[in-house]
Amino acid sequence: MRQVLITRSGPPEVLQLRESPDPLPRNGEVRIRVEASGINFADILGRMGMYGDAPAMPYVPGYEVAGVVDAIGQGVLDLREGDNVLALTRFGGYSDMVCVPYKQVFPRLDWMSARDGAAIPAAYLTAYVSLVVMGAVRPGDRVLIHNAGGSVGLAALTICKILGAVTYGTASPHKLDFLREQGLQHAIDYRNHDYEQVLLDLTGGKGVQLVLDSLGGRHWYKNYRLLMPTGRLVLLGASSRVGGKRRSWWRTLRLLAQMPFYTPAKLIADNRAVIGVNIGHLWDETDLLQTWMQQIVNWYDEALFRPHIDRTFPLAEAAEAHHYVQDRRNLGKVLLVP
Repeated sequence: MRQVLITRSGPPEVLQLRESPDPLPRNGEVRIRVEASGINFADILGRMGMYGDAPAMPYVPGYEVAGVVDAIGQGVLDLREGDNVLALTRFGGYSDMVCVPYKQVFPRLDWMSARDGAAIPAAYLTAYVSLVVMGAVRPGDRVLIHNAGGSVGLAALTICKILGAVTYGTASPHKLDFLREQGLQHAIDYRNHDYEQVLLDLTGGKGVQLVLDSLGGRHWYKNYRLLMPTGRLVLLGASSRVGGKRRSWWRTLRLLAQMPFYTPAKLIADNRAVIGVNIGHLWDETDLLQTWMQQIVNWYDEALFRPHIDRTFPLAEAAEAHHYVQDRRNLGKVLLVP
């Protein structure tokens, strides 16, 4: 099989394509012949040596794949060779073949392409948990989505549309028209305007019920201030600590210095909630993951959404794909295909 490894921390050029022996599924695993793999920001952080959950280097990144089951280990229920599937892989996804615990594998609808399948798991589960499970969004709620043009941002926009929430989103100027076409009701150019003031103007000073914050640092303060009473701030990450394509200890230290401290007394007094979401830390909650994914697949089956795939790159061009994502050129999902 072919795999892309992170050989050491550094710029995208540290990604290398290598040949490895075909893996054999262990008890409780299936082997998937991969047709498409998703790229996520966590992969970029891991490549830069900034992702604490990553295994020791060298390792194969990748959190999600879609393809066909071609081998079955002992103890596997409800899956057979030849089944079309999508899966959460928790590393190892940048491969043309991967073994996965069967409880992290989900059947793929006959009319769902492998590329759509690979674009769904990480982004849509993150958005679903943030908005529905922990954010308790309701029809008419005002929701601010940062990085609205990314894969999680677009997934969140999709779910907000399905649930009837009012959407506000920040993005670079060149992405705003596309986002409006996708249904974003209030598009905010964060590079040329202070999104806090713009949003307060749009809401008559009331703020919003929910903020999805993937930025971190000083933005945690601003987004907390934008919450109306009973509002929820959902923390998804801290992309602001990434500047160039190499690790910067200075940016990390600055982000830590900017980190707010939410005391229980303040949260009680303000009637607000601060929530953290990390799908990678829900890996063993298989019953929950299955339930959440089933709802997302049902929405797909009902033609309520299709993931927007910006571009695909062959495995051999994984470095170019990382440059493309890290330069924030993508609108939606970027995939690797064998």
